[in-house]
Amino acid sequence: FPQIHWPSTPLQAEECTIKGRDADECANYIRVLHRYNRTHLLACGTGAFDPLCTFIRAGHPSEDHLFQLESHKFERGRGRCPFDPSSSFTSILIGGELFTGLYSDYWGRDAALFRTMNRMAHLRTEPDSERLLKEPKFVGSCMIPDNEDHDDNKVYFFFTEKALEAETSAHAIYTRVGRVCANDMGGQRMLVNKWSTFLKTRLVCSVPGRNGIDTHFDELEDVFLLQTRDNKNPVIFGLFSTTSNIFRGYAVCVYHMASVRAAFNGPYAHKEGPEYHWALYEGKVPYPRPGSCASKVNGGLYTTTKDYPDEAVHFARSHPLMYQPIKPVHKRPILVKTDGKYNLKQIAVDRVEAEDGQYDVLFIGTDNGIVLKVITIYNQETESMEEVILEELQVFKVPVPIISMEISSKR
Repeated sequence: FPQIHWPSTPLQAEECTIKGRDADECANYIRVLHRYNRTHLLACGTGAFDPLCTFIRAGHPSEDHLFQLESHKFERGRGRCPFDPSSSFTSILIGGELFTGLYSDYWGRDAALFRTMNRMAHLRTEPDSERLLKEPKFVGSCMIPDNEDHDDNKVYFFFTEKALEAETSAHAIYTRVGRVCANDMGGQRMLVNKWSTFLKTRLVCSVPGRNGIDTHFDELEDVFLLQTRDNKNPVIFGLFSTTSNIFRGYAVCVYHMASVRAAFNGPYAHKEGPEYHWALYEGKVPYPRPGSCASKVNGGLYTTTKDYPDEAVHFARSHPLMYQPIKPVHKRPILVKTDGKYNLKQIAVDRVEAEDGQYDVLFIGTDNGIVLKVITIYNQETESMEEVILEELQVFKVPVPIISMEISSKR
């Protein structure tokens, strides 16, 4: 395989260590690698805590041996690539626009969702706003269309954060789905160069308890989208862990897009003031509905979010949280592991046809180089899931964490 050598420069590494970082941290870790067009890849590296981006010329499919770093096109990578190689991060490239969720500063304090790169306005979430993001861990991102109108496309971000609405516990972690319109241009007078369509809600994965108290798996480890024949309705698989001090457990929950859209089309959460509890917002919702895109589907009255009335932009700014959470299929996980044998980190899913029907085969990667191959069967009579472990594959001779898995269609 052709390789590219792109280390930190000696000066970058020296400056990084002078600032107190370990030598290992001061290497150049590639965190962004996306196909940009037919001939080029976009690549960004941490650059010894000074991120940089450039293009890699991969050539046309006929140009087998072309694989060159375009070092004359280096650009600053802030907002596109994290400074810290171990920082949580997600990115997706759509139509030349790079959407990222990351900590965008040297100290790892400024968590934000960004859109950078191409012809559209560079946007980010408002800085220092705990209503939007409170110490998030970014896990995944994807674009899922709602309909045939591309102007109505939404980009979804999956992350965990400290939940402001969990008033009984100051340190409660919730898993979130956040959403923005891909064509968001920010506001005209407020939220200038900031997202004006950002909304979020809770993604629930819990086991119902006999006493009415559910056991929650609140820490999202990984997310996988299983594409179906309808690109508007992929099936979402989430791998979760508990944040409980009592036991360590993992669960896989499955979600349909109908539930996701119902939550975002539902009521907003509202808090009257510091002394009040979070509640259902029952007042008048402005038009266009906050969080909706400037598209023909939404009436075509506005061609850009910059034309939205101040009232709608202000409401979106003050009400980013939806009231209804997203519940999983069957209202329970399809898989629960509490034996403590493995720490589960990654999930990929393959839908296969068997003689007796269709099965979703789960591939679950662990922190010690093992991949579990599992199917689950729903028992309607007992309303419970039955799991069958098909294989335990030791993928690497040396036990190292599985950090990424892809389903190959070339079988």
